Amino acid sequence: MAGIAPIFLIAAIVVVVFLFMYYVPILLWFSALVSGVRISLIQLVLMRIRKVPPGVIVRALIEATKAGLPGVKRDELEAHFLAGGHVERVVHALVSAAKANIDLNFKMATAIDLAGRDVFEAVQMSVNPKVIDTPPVTAVAKDGIQLISKARVTVRANIKQLVGGAGEETVLARVGEGIVSTIGSSVSHKSVLENPDSISKVVLEKGLDAGTAFEILSIDIADIDIGKNIGAALQIDQADADKNIAQAKAEERRAMAVALEQEMKAKAQEARAKVIEAEAEVPKALADAFRSGNLGVMDYVKYKNIEADTAMRDSIAKPGSKPPKKDN
Repeated sequence: MAGIAPIFLIAAIVVVVFLFMYYVPILLWFSALVSGVRISLIQLVLMRIRKVPPGVIVRALIEATKAGLPGVKRDELEAHFLAGGHVERVVHALVSAAKANIDLNFKMATAIDLAGRDVFEAVQMSVNPKVIDTPPVTAVAKDGIQLISKARVTVRANIKQLVGGAGEETVLARVGEGIVSTIGSSVSHKSVLENPDSISKVVLEKGLDAGTAFEILSIDIADIDIGKNIGAALQIDQADADKNIAQAKAEERRAMAVALEQEMKAKAQEARAKVIEAEAEVPKALADAFRSGNLGVMDYVKYKNIEADTAMRDSIAKPGSKPPKKDN
């Protein structure tokens, strides 16, 4: 038991020293002091209590002091950290902007950072413009030839428009729209192929970077390929449609003709049936005429001869049929 007590005592001392060094970062305070940053140990302890990492704030203050940025204050850095901002990235951006003579103050930098944009990357893009490759843009000239073009857009970050300004997608969409309208207004695709820089000039004149977080420096047409002959394809489709319409109308007329023919046949059959029915009544009428004395034998013979003459004339009109014999 006597040997265990010193062990607990040493462990307790170690824990106390660790807690003291954690809440009272003397080494960090000394580092700030020798770097010219005036901050008290009490403020460092209070940072721990407010759950603000003192190392992040002190390093940011040291960087700002060494870079000669007098506008950076401890309270503002703590407030930005508690608001969910990136303190070190903001200070990096302020230092880079100061070295590049870019007008960027602490308030604007924190607003850009809290807006969700990388303020340090924006400052770098202001110094070194970024090249954005557009996806293939398809457009059709007035002569019906399809052109597929690719462009390279050189943009520079507009610091004043980063908060609330549109992003790269809007710039690419506007550039694509400008390319389509320029090619579509061209009389011939050959003129576009001969002078692709005309597309860049027209698109740049439209001010496509208005309301965006970027400033368009140049638009270069990287490649133009010839696609389909849309005009010819449309004419072929129109011809096929006209042919289908004509075929449908012809089929309709044929169906009407067939129906009319069937109707005429039905009427002819009906007429023949009536003739056959009338012919069937002739022998009855002759018999009645004989019985009543209105028809004699000679009259009947004349009737048969007239019937034979009529049949003979029909046979002459229709070759191949034999004429009937006359009754004597």
